[in-house]
Amino acid sequence: MDQLNSITSALALTMGAAWASGINLYAAILTLGLMGLSGNIVLPPGLEILTDPLVLMAAGVMYFVEFFADKIPGVDSAWDGLHTFIRIPAGAMLAAAAIGDVNPAVELAAGLLGGGLAASTHATKAGTRALINTSPEPFSNWTASIAEDIAVIVGLWTALNHPVLYLVLLGLFILMMIWLLPRLWRGIKMVFAKIRGFFGGRQAEPVVPVSAPQQDVAGDVVESSVPDVVKQKKG
Repeated sequence: MDQLNSITSALALTMGAAWASGINLYAAILTLGLMGLSGNIVLPPGLEILTDPLVLMAAGVMYFVEFFADKIPGVDSAWDGLHTFIRIPAGAMLAAAAIGDVNPAVELAAGLLGGGLAASTHATKAGTRALINTSPEPFSNWTASIAEDIAVIVGLWTALNHPVLYLVLLGLFILMMIWLLPRLWRGIKMVFAKIRGFFGGRQAEPVVPVSAPQQDVAGDVVESSVPDVVKQKKG
């Protein structure tokens, strides 16, 4: 039973770190680092570095920047686009480090699963924000950003203190992402299509071909199909 509990706790922490990284990497690092530094949890050896004051200071500065950038329409989507190259690798690294000192194959598998989960949560967040930005008011951005920060903190706390409950909730969240991501993608394509239509302007009018006069069998000239405007210019 103790071994099963240990495996469940390690799995919850591994997947929790990856899941939170895809939403808000800096909030995840701060939450884990501060809880480990205060003695509320015992971090595995691979994550003990998160309690280092230099790491906490860097994560705190970046979280401060993201706290404001994430609440400005348009800026939040640009920020998400930039962090595609940061959150996903960081989620894989945190997941591999959270599994503890185990077989390298298990560590690699944890990194692959963590990277995939971080990519999925990041895509869900970025896609949702892109659709929210179609609304002119900023309040929906503020609400979504604050809800994401709270979700990261509460989710990690649940993963550390109630691992079984967290894994059940994570399973439901993954099912929701599978249902939601295709719909988000269709919505984003519609938004980009409208943007292209807006900046594309009016299309050029088609050119009417001018045909030469034709003759019938008797040699008489048949009335040309040249448009009246062209005929008037010739006249």
